[in-house]
Amino acid sequence: MNKYIILIILMALPSVVWGSLGVNEAEMVSYPGGKCYIFRLKLTDKKNTPYRLDKPSDFLSQRAIDRRKKQHLAIDSTDLPISPSYLSTIARCEKIQIVGKSKWNNSVLIKCNHQNNAYKLLKLPFVRNLVQVFSSPDSISSSMRSSFKKEFNRWDTIPDSKYGVAVNQITSLSGDRLHSMGYRGKGKVIAVLDAGFMNVDRIPALHQIKIAGIDDFVVPKSENIFAESDHGTMVLSLMATDMPGTFIGTAPDASYMLLRCEDTRTESLAEEDYWAEAVEYADSAGVDIINSSLGYHDFDDSSTNHKYYEMDGLTTFISHTASMLADKGIVLVNSAGNDGMGTWKKLNFPADARNIITVGSITPTGDNAAFSAVGPTADGRIKPDVMAYGSPAVVISGRGTIVDDMGTSFSAPLISGMVACLWQALSDKTAKEIINIVIHSGNNIHPDNVYGYGVPDFQKAYSSGKR
Repeated sequence: MNKYIILIILMALPSVVWGSLGVNEAEMVSYPGGKCYIFRLKLTDKKNTPYRLDKPSDFLSQRAIDRRKKQHLAIDSTDLPISPSYLSTIARCEKIQIVGKSKWNNSVLIKCNHQNNAYKLLKLPFVRNLVQVFSSPDSISSSMRSSFKKEFNRWDTIPDSKYGVAVNQITSLSGDRLHSMGYRGKGKVIAVLDAGFMNVDRIPALHQIKIAGIDDFVVPKSENIFAESDHGTMVLSLMATDMPGTFIGTAPDASYMLLRCEDTRTESLAEEDYWAEAVEYADSAGVDIINSSLGYHDFDDSSTNHKYYEMDGLTTFISHTASMLADKGIVLVNSAGNDGMGTWKKLNFPADARNIITVGSITPTGDNAAFSAVGPTADGRIKPDVMAYGSPAVVISGRGTIVDDMGTSFSAPLISGMVACLWQALSDKTAKEIINIVIHSGNNIHPDNVYGYGVPDFQKAYSSGKR
């Protein structure tokens, strides 16, 4: 993932950059368990499985099944878990550890200490191919939980404004108007995919958040996702905070599933596998919306870097997975990326995915942020789709302070929360219909690949959906 903060800030304010990432000063430590490799095994089929499409309750929650039924979506072979007999055979192989899997892609992540042990798996009749997606570095930075403030500063409260310091970023979307009608995301579950949620369990302002579940898909897992990066804390605060007069997010009545799938200490293709497993978990649990303020294109091993021609929503592992979500009945909202001022300039992956909402950043004056990544996709689709505050946005940090921060990472959750409110109001709509309504409520009547369809007006979206 390109680490959230634009180049100009990186050059001018390095201490702020590290603060934004939730990384404290930390010593370097040896990689846990020593040298290792992770490979993605692509399997040939799902034969010999005990799971059946006519018995979805064996592998999907009732909420997930009901979501599909309501949107008239079929449960298909991609939903079937990977064949247990294949997993058992792989697990019995010498010096091989299964560390992840993707049923939608019929793939398995395995870890080993020597590459030759992985290549031996090609002899198994059900293994189609394998790709190395991770090689451990010699050392990594140790993570440390930061201290936090229990109270905000007195100047953070704006008595004349219900939304406090967050007023401009929500009124720019007409989100306050949906809230005034009673639509604040109640009944909707939003999965937040991120790198960590520093002190969410301790900061008093976040105690009222309805947490539906937590999980970690990074290898190795963290001992505590609330002691990792505060990027997820800031993202979550934009949606879930409910402190009248100080800070109200875009969906304070929604429930949230906190899923860690980004490893801030390394950058590898394996993180796309972690992301895929996280969204499949979210689907199985029955979430309605996924906020992904993550994106990838270059890695520690530069030979695995993505290319522009891959930006078609189907070619890369992560974007292919993302493009499946709407057909499962889920709205994915993904940040566009912050490479507009760099050499790459384009969207990160999976922001190129199909049937999602890709979000870029604007300034308070409504101009596109210079760092906000641009389209089009390789197959000519307009991207980003919509824009929202992000240069800056007001967030709550992992230190329990209200700060301004920069990045499309913060534009996406503003939209995610409003999607929850809109979908609560338009409960009969499908994921694809909600995506279309939101995009076409934008204020740019001549859509382009810098500003997309513009800033969505959720009051307009609501009125359009009611017709």
